[in-house]
Amino acid sequence: MSGLLALLDDVAAIAKLAAASVDDIASQAAKASAKAAGAVIDDAAVTPKYVQGFEPKRELPIVWRIARGSIFNKLVILLPAALLLQAFAPWMIYPLLMVGGAYLCFEGAEKIWHLIHPSSHHVDIHIEGDKAHLEEQKIQGAIKTDFILSAEIMTIILSNLDPDAGIWFQGAALGLAGVMITAAVYGSVAVIVKADDVGLHMADRGRLGLTRALGRGIVVGMPWFLKFLMIVGTAAMLWVGGQIIIHSLAVMGWHDPEHWVHDAAVAAAAKAPESWHGVVEWIAGAGLAGVGGLLLGFVLIPLVTFVLAPAWKAVRG
Repeated sequence: MSGLLALLDDVAAIAKLAAASVDDIASQAAKASAKAAGAVIDDAAVTPKYVQGFEPKRELPIVWRIARGSIFNKLVILLPAALLLQAFAPWMIYPLLMVGGAYLCFEGAEKIWHLIHPSSHHVDIHIEGDKAHLEEQKIQGAIKTDFILSAEIMTIILSNLDPDAGIWFQGAALGLAGVMITAAVYGSVAVIVKADDVGLHMADRGRLGLTRALGRGIVVGMPWFLKFLMIVGTAAMLWVGGQIIIHSLAVMGWHDPEHWVHDAAVAAAAKAPESWHGVVEWIAGAGLAGVGGLLLGFVLIPLVTFVLAPAWKAVRG
């Protein structure tokens, strides 16, 4: 009996330790995921365009297929690659982060450039054809775009995990973060793309005047909401991209940009009421990082347009 009680006590201790480990993994995953906010918001802002032009009944199946592709990207391809990178070439993490940060800056700056110069925006015109083929093309295009954003998200998360935690802990936290982000992004996308249909249904069949008015408000408000989401996504890309570049440069030995941003943010906060110091310092720091990201993005636009893109096309034949 004493041996059985001792065994049960050991089992209980192991269960507590496992629960604490799971809780710690979830906590690490949530904290690290927050660092990838810019790429996550951009992912949610970009995806709805891939279901435009299709029948309402096809919207959710398309979103579901893209979400499955995103999970495959994160868990089957990127997670093992990230762990191998951490184990055998950790010095490559910050250079890769800088590449991803530069990509975010380029994307954000390109959106603003197209807004300033609409004539420079390339309009993608699809020739009418087999709907199933067009749908498959859209889905594959969305999954490819998701792969780029997911690679950036997973690298950011990995760089914010405890490097001494062990490969299994890092793998579990990275996998959990990937699933959480995918569920959040594509759950939000599903709500966004179906909101206008719900609004129409409420406006047409609502029993109460308030219900019908709310439905009409949803229908009218969704285009404005999508524009707002694009603005937020663009700002987040520039802020996060600029911050990634500045912090990665500091880690690699060049601390001046990070010190400049920090000192300017502290100086701006000093002019605000004491209770607002933290908020003002954060806003000023994010704003300066965003400006830096925008300037870098404007430098990259001609480089990508006239050098890298033609070179890539030539390599692909």
